[in-house]
Amino acid sequence: MTTSSESTYLSRLFNLQGRVVALTGGGGFLLSEMSRGLAKAGMKVAVLDRNLEAAQQVAAQIREEGGEALAAQIDVTSKEDFARCLELILAEFGDLYGAVFGANRNAPTPFLDIPLEEWQGVLDVQLTGTMLGLQIFGQHMLRQSKGSMVTISSASANPPLSKAFTYSVAKAGVKNLTQNVAREWATRGVRVNALRPGFFPTEWSKTHFIDKARHEAILGHTPMNRYGEPRELVGAVLWLLSDAAGFVTGAEIPVDGGFSAMTI
Repeated sequence: MTTSSESTYLSRLFNLQGRVVALTGGGGFLLSEMSRGLAKAGMKVAVLDRNLEAAQQVAAQIREEGGEALAAQIDVTSKEDFARCLELILAEFGDLYGAVFGANRNAPTPFLDIPLEEWQGVLDVQLTGTMLGLQIFGQHMLRQSKGSMVTISSASANPPLSKAFTYSVAKAGVKNLTQNVAREWATRGVRVNALRPGFFPTEWSKTHFIDKARHEAILGHTPMNRYGEPRELVGAVLWLLSDAAGFVTGAEIPVDGGFSAMTI
């Protein structure tokens, strides 16, 4: 049986009540679940997405459950869009403590056939979009000497995942950028860490990436022998944003069913 003192201790350790967080890609498959989960933990949530309707739907769900949320459209390749969204967040909530950068783009094009436009587009969303978010939101957090940001790495960051050439390059860059910035800001009250999801396939990825042979290969390399569910990422993000992870920066946290621990 949990005692009141135990409950108080856990609440204090992981307390995020009233803190403000922004999520890019917040209307998407994984980040929408994170948005709802962070709201349930008491955070005020800014759902940012290129698809404004998707962002509005997630924000509405949060408000229906008694949480606080706003929705805004963002092009993560635009520094001006990040600055505009920061202004909206500060006008609505008066603060920004945390951020999760999860805007996503991928493509299964064979390497010799990758057009420059596709290559640049994936890099722009995955890598440049993370860099701009760290710049704009990070500058605000540095001024207040507090904050925690979470980037989204991938099982493909290292070693690279077959069929996802540009995506793998971008995610390796995200991991490197995360560690670089974390080192620079380590004494300034702002922590930066990466979440490394394993396989959480969307319907799109099942159609474009995962045929029967690939499905068997993925599960054969995943000790838990299954795909992840979006809700299983929420706990790690809550921890990284909370003071419980106060000495954690520059880390890449795998949530992958043991995929990164598997050899033969």
